[in-house]
Amino acid sequence: MTETRMIQTLRYYLSEHPSIVGFRWTDSQSWGNTWVFLFISISSYIILSVFLHLFLLVVFRHRRPLPLGPIPAVHSLSMALISFTIFAGILLSSAAEIRDTRWFWRRYKTTPFQWLLCFPIGTRPSGRVFFWSYIFYLSRFLHTLRTFFTIIRRRKLSFYQLFNHSILIFMSFLWLEFSQSFQVLGIILTTSIYSVVYGYRFWTAVGLPSKCFHFVNHCQIVLLSCNVICHIGVLLLHFLRGGCNGIGAWVLNSVLNGAILFFFLNYYVKLHLEKKRKIGAAKQMLKHKDN
Repeated sequence: MTETRMIQTLRYYLSEHPSIVGFRWTDSQSWGNTWVFLFISISSYIILSVFLHLFLLVVFRHRRPLPLGPIPAVHSLSMALISFTIFAGILLSSAAEIRDTRWFWRRYKTTPFQWLLCFPIGTRPSGRVFFWSYIFYLSRFLHTLRTFFTIIRRRKLSFYQLFNHSILIFMSFLWLEFSQSFQVLGIILTTSIYSVVYGYRFWTAVGLPSKCFHFVNHCQIVLLSCNVICHIGVLLLHFLRGGCNGIGAWVLNSVLNGAILFFFLNYYVKLHLEKKRKIGAAKQMLKHKDN
């Protein structure tokens, strides 16, 4: 009885609360929903990152990386919990939307899975799933904190990291602004992977042993691969089912995802080659010692 009540309470606060059901992507209800805010926030993120990197290079050039204490661990734990909450929320909200619009599936001869990939033409950014899409959009800004952690601890500014975070903020804004198709599955996939990734980062940040080398990179490969498959599904449904909502934004989204995939693969190949070079150098050293 207590478990049933707990489940009902969670379902209410994650999918049936009036703030969720009545959500609208408007100026009055949604902070940060203007193009001006989007471009200022992304520009500020890039400028602050570059400034911090240069400042540390000049002022602390001969010192070791600055310690951050428990801050990265707290951030990783927070992002793992936030990602899992968004995952649970959009999963329950999607189920509630499918339950409340059964008439739609019969009338248009479609399936819930097709709806997850392809919103009908005329879909507005309101209701349960768009509330969690909005929370996902806001959470992207918290992800950018890792850039500053990397700069402070490693004195390293990664172009890929700057590009990746900026583009993901931009894409999540497009999802809401144009009621873009695919976003529900995109958020489900991303938050499920990120809850695991940030949980792993918290695990290693508190000093527990790392079991898998480049675990985060492998998770990123899984996520990017699933995104590619889903984008192909959206394209097929757009031509076979008479169109998907927000297809223009989806095309731009696909191009940006392709750019992220290209930069990630470039980074991953360099990492792999560097690993092989280090292994080869270590073998050479051992060979010289034996001689």
